[in-house]
Amino acid sequence: MTRQKKQIETILLHMTDGIVAFDMKGKVIHINLAAKKLLNISDETDFESIFERFGVDINLEKIIYLDDWTSSEKKLNLENQAINLFFAPFKNENDRPGGVIVVVQDITEQEKLDNMRKEFVADVSHELKTPITSIMGYADTLIDSEVDEENQKRFLERISSEAKRMSKLVADLLILSKYDTAKIKIEKTEFDLGELVKYVFEGQTIEMQKKDLTGECYVTADVPPVYADKMGIERVVINLLSNAIKYTDVGGKITVYVGFVYNDAYIKIKDTGRGIPENDLAKIFERFYRVDKDRARETGGTGLGLSIAKEILDQNDSRIDIKSEVGKGTDVIIRIPTKVK
Repeated sequence: MTRQKKQIETILLHMTDGIVAFDMKGKVIHINLAAKKLLNISDETDFESIFERFGVDINLEKIIYLDDWTSSEKKLNLENQAINLFFAPFKNENDRPGGVIVVVQDITEQEKLDNMRKEFVADVSHELKTPITSIMGYADTLIDSEVDEENQKRFLERISSEAKRMSKLVADLLILSKYDTAKIKIEKTEFDLGELVKYVFEGQTIEMQKKDLTGECYVTADVPPVYADKMGIERVVINLLSNAIKYTDVGGKITVYVGFVYNDAYIKIKDTGRGIPENDLAKIFERFYRVDKDRARETGGTGLGLSIAKEILDQNDSRIDIKSEVGKGTDVIIRIPTKVK
């Protein structure tokens, strides 16, 4: 019995969930360290003094005698934590009511994930609703009204543009979903990072010319072959370069460098765009997060580009860092491991 008691005490002591046991009078008969920490218990030794601080409307006698009639679970929303309390009566050796055990669980992370899921669904719904509403409006006008040829063409171009926007959003969502569920097979190979970046850069020159942007691309060192998923890295470079073009005003400049430091190859994309406020830098990799939502929607962004880039780079043991100053531009640096033979 002594051995079993010590084993139980050891288990309770090291549990991450808090455990508090009260006798019939509400006095604490056992409490582990996790419960003291989660409930910030110091001198409180009875049921009422512990829970009245949180405004928990729980009656000890109702739990013991009327457990089937009342809820035995409560949630506390503290300043930086979400705590779940589960109240369960127990019986003594004579099979009579002996007191109440309270299980204290930190559900902060679960709450955050649930809130993120809700926000994600709301964002997806909003992003899809906007182009759908636009398509329906233009299509109904074409069906129900006599529209001259010039306006017909303009309406159809808008319908096509909004359809492409939806298609891009769905494609980005599918990519993120595949990474989340590990359904994308990463095929790492050796390849020349300088050649890849120059190829992508050349493919964006027309877009830069449309905004009269000055574009330069340099391979600054003898960069060893990198070992990564080539298609994934190409997608990242396309996303980041497209962002630089999109958020750099007419007449600005975009410079791309490819180099090698220690065991990592790097890509640096520098623009003279409007920059990102310091408060936003920590959130820019969140899905659907936009620094300027109104302008992003005008330019057709989905708010998923940086999230996708981060997911791909994480899968390739690579890093991305962004430094920015409002009014002066943004520097994006990607570090990719090389395979040295």
